[in-house]
Amino acid sequence: MHGNSAPDSYVYVTEEGVARHYADGSVEALAWEDVVEVRVVGEAGVDVLYILLDCGGQGCVVPKSATDATFLTRLRYLPDFDLDRFGAAVEAAGEDYVVVWRSPEPPSSLPGFEYD
Repeated sequence: MHGNSAPDSYVYVTEEGVARHYADGSVEALAWEDVVEVRVVGEAGVDVLYILLDCGGQGCVVPKSATDATFLTRLRYLPDFDLDRFGAAVEAAGEDYVVVWRSPEPPSSLPGFEYD
């Protein structure tokens, strides 16, 4: 070994969805068609996290460091996704999450969340 440790997780982005695979074998996955909310939050000065949620509150947490242009390009296809709002949230990411996108017509409310 050359001092490089295995990553604790890796992310796959496809046309169908996004999946984060953890070193312990667990997986968080979400189909793009099920995404109803996108959040941005800072991870204690380490990374920025993108949180994708479905209508049941289940989701996929994607570290910015694990993304590439494919992920960002795919986000742009969400209805009415605002890249400027997203970029501003990433730049200002702190410990409190910021909702940068909600589905214009969510299938049902997320538990405990109100839609504007």
